[in-house]
Amino acid sequence: MLAGTAVLLALACGVGVARGTGDGGAAPSTGGHVAHGGHVTHGAHGTPAAAPAPGGGGDPSRTDDAVAVGGGSWMRSAGVFSPPGSFVPSDALTYDTRLVPAGARIEVTRFTDPSGTRVDARLRGLVPGRAYGMHVHTSPCGADPAAAGPHYQHRPAATADPVNEVWLDFRTDEEGDGRAAARHGWGFREDGARSVVIHDRQGGAGERAACFTVPFAPPGRG
Repeated sequence: MLAGTAVLLALACGVGVARGTGDGGAAPSTGGHVAHGGHVTHGAHGTPAAAPAPGGGGDPSRTDDAVAVGGGSWMRSAGVFSPPGSFVPSDALTYDTRLVPAGARIEVTRFTDPSGTRVDARLRGLVPGRAYGMHVHTSPCGADPAAAGPHYQHRPAATADPVNEVWLDFRTDEEGDGRAAARHGWGFREDGARSVVIHDRQGGAGERAACFTVPFAPPGRG
């Protein structure tokens, strides 16, 4: 916890996650593995728009960007994990610091055009060589891991699978870094998808190890 607090204090003093840099900030993102055989589309760069509001309020480690891309849109949210109740607040919460250490980083991007939606995730500072599960959930993160609600589903109360939900399972490399991507032929409902949850194992279930609040489709930007 002390290590995570130190990292967040440093970020509060100006050492933030860079926007539009080589740290995955270029828009739109099309790199990485697409989960479950999804198709990747490429779009032209657009004109930066106003950034969406952070999910929690007062998180100095957080960055948000949004770009209009032709007939679609791109957004990026990045943060630094910290346990609930830390001295410096964070919209990225770790509930199990053995699996998601304080100070680990996450970046999530979402690109939507008329053909569908792509979600990319990049993580740093996790346990090396370990498999993790991750899904898009319906509600913002909270001190209680259950606050993020259930998996977001394109067809509510239908099948719980990678076609109807956004699954972002990944395995970290020897440095503890991981990445995943999922592509779907549909878009998020307005205010329907609000976070990503990292689970302790891959598949459709698992204990919630961490959560990051992400405005996938805030009002007027879906």
